[in-house]
Amino acid sequence: MLIVSSREFRENQKSYLDKVDAGMEILIQRGKKCSYKIVPVRDDDTLMSKDEFFAKIDRALQEAKEGKVTKIKSKEELISFLDSL
Repeated sequence: MLIVSSREFRENQKSYLDKVDAGMEILIQRGKKCSYKIVPVRDDDTLMSKDEFFAKIDRALQEAKEGKVTKIKSKEELISFLDSL
């Protein structure tokens, strides 16, 4: 992991983002109490608004009330379920 100041990151942003793309972890320190970890967004990452997030939770809760769930009672059932995805 590479730790840099916010000023250093700003001055050499492209270089540090290239390092993140290559798999290096970058931690940006801003003052003594604030730090930020830079990670790339991948194709399978899902970005949604707060409203979309809560709407998705509401739909899931409604489906659960309607019994549209998969009940898993054992480790073997869990493994089988995950393998089927």
